[in-house]
Amino acid sequence: MNREKLQAMPLYRKALEILEIVDRIVRLVPEENEFTATVAGNMYSDALQLAPKIAGAEGVDLYDIKMENAAIIRKCAREIYVGCNGFLMEDFKEVEYLEMLRSEIDEFRVLFAEWVKTFDQWNYVIDRWGLFNPPGVNYDDIDPDDNIPWDNPFDEED
Repeated sequence: MNREKLQAMPLYRKALEILEIVDRIVRLVPEENEFTATVAGNMYSDALQLAPKIAGAEGVDLYDIKMENAAIIRKCAREIYVGCNGFLMEDFKEVEYLEMLRSEIDEFRVLFAEWVKTFDQWNYVIDRWGLFNPPGVNYDDIDPDDNIPWDNPFDEED
């Protein structure tokens, strides 16, 4: 996928907006509050992964690789959302940023769900770990490609 097409994706742009909000929140955290600083660091780490994982999923065609990236994106977005609780427990003063962040994550979730629906379930290799197979495909299924004879009928026998 080319860079312009990626940057035009609403999901990708939303991921960058989330990173920007998290970055603002991180800058507002008092360094002496170790708990909040740790939560902020974790949120920032998660926010940093969103856009690259979207790009990674868009750069491949295989369903299992797309789903693996999608699972990481989902986990990171949920961790950011839940991380807001840590700030609220510590009486973080700039609550409007947390509300804005949660609102952005809610919008991201809808864009994400619609994006995942576009994944081509028929373009896959069997995930032998069993996590990211399309519906109806199991980790121990026989790979249809294994049944293709590779003998060339036009080879001359010695």
